[in-house]
Amino acid sequence: MKIIALTGYKPLEMNIFKPKDHKIDIIKEAIKKKLISLIDEGLEWVLMSGQMGVEQWTSQVIIELKDQYEINFAIIPPFENQQARWPEHYQSDYEEIIMEADFFQTLYKSEYKGPYQFKARDKWLIDKSEACLILMDEEFPGSTSFFLEEAKKAGEREFYPILTITPFDLEEIVQEIEINNTDYWNND
Repeated sequence: MKIIALTGYKPLEMNIFKPKDHKIDIIKEAIKKKLISLIDEGLEWVLMSGQMGVEQWTSQVIIELKDQYEINFAIIPPFENQQARWPEHYQSDYEEIIMEADFFQTLYKSEYKGPYQFKARDKWLIDKSEACLILMDEEFPGSTSFFLEEAKKAGEREFYPILTITPFDLEEIVQEIEINNTDYWNND
């Protein structure tokens, strides 16, 4: 597969309240590990809406990976100024990410009008990709549940793999970090 859609939790859904939380490093490492595996299998593009949390962290990981790998990412927000109500540091990160994106275009050329814009975003991302990658726990899908439902519908119509990064994958990263850097948790 050459093109995937990617999404996952927002920071608050993972109890992340600070921009320097150690959990972000773990999440980014899990994303990096999964993306490198997919790149090695032919992945060329990652499509996202750029929402705060997993999508922004993935964008940052891809920007770092570009030094070593041929990988592109597109940011397709559902509407203009989606970041207007976000905390300032996420707004700043978003502005940096859209400057680095290989492609950027809003789906609707207007501000927020209603939840239908999010549904249209999910459908568009799925229609334009060959598979999706979601960071989530299926027992507690949170905001990813809407995307997951749309991806499952796509899978009923045609072959559309739903790949995941799960809490188990994150725990593996924690164990790797602890083995390789015993002082990691003391480096605040």
